[in-house]
Amino acid sequence: MNKNGCVKVGNTDMYYVSFGEGGKTLVVLPGLSDGLATVKGKAFLLAGAYRKFLKDYTVYMFSRKNSMPEGYTIRDMADDQVRAMKNLGIGKACVLGVSQGGMIAQYIAIGHPEAVSRLILAVTAPDANETVKDAVGGWIGMAKKGDHVSLMVDTAEKMYSEAYLEKHRKLFPLMARFTKPKDYERFLRNAYAILGFDARSELPKIAAPTLIIAGEDDRTVGNRAAYELREGIRGSELYVCQGLGHGLFEEDRDFYGRVFDFCEKEQ
Repeated sequence: MNKNGCVKVGNTDMYYVSFGEGGKTLVVLPGLSDGLATVKGKAFLLAGAYRKFLKDYTVYMFSRKNSMPEGYTIRDMADDQVRAMKNLGIGKACVLGVSQGGMIAQYIAIGHPEAVSRLILAVTAPDANETVKDAVGGWIGMAKKGDHVSLMVDTAEKMYSEAYLEKHRKLFPLMARFTKPKDYERFLRNAYAILGFDARSELPKIAAPTLIIAGEDDRTVGNRAAYELREGIRGSELYVCQGLGHGLFEEDRDFYGRVFDFCEKEQ
């Protein structure tokens, strides 16, 4: 069963979608793209990737809350995410965080261990390293200029493998014409939060079993980030997708199966 929902969080609310009716729970936190378009109304479109989960799990994918104050941080996002989960009656869950969502997931596991049974960190980093700052800083500049075509093209160039880019590169400028938001305030609040992120000193606090999934050539968070996460999180596992980068969750056919297998893995 697919559901498009909205949950109260403090003085605002947060869009989410859910699919499946199983007794186990997977919470999914998307990346910076959520700053351009939320999950609102997209349950049917997003459910397909999680079909392996639908029998045994209820999958929730959340956007950031709708009203984000100036100076809103990744830690604030984590705290609000846990509030949203509690308001929906979600107890301990497997948590999959992708890119910026992985940063939020780290702080959930650090500050709210009771909310996380298993943690999957995909194409993310423990801090805003130089590669992150270069990528996100560039996107901030493009957003401030309202140059949506450049923003979308540069994002794609930093996400996908060269093989993927060779097939689809000509489509990105065209697609950009149909994805421009009415303004970039939401995107910029999310982006600036990334630039202030640094969880490195707190990684040893993460107690949940953790799987880190990274691309061999990640031009958004850098290739060292995944190894720093593994070094900081005791007992964590690392899987590196050869030949892929930041967009591996779209390109790797085994990505969702790998997440499912880890969620099902006996402790």
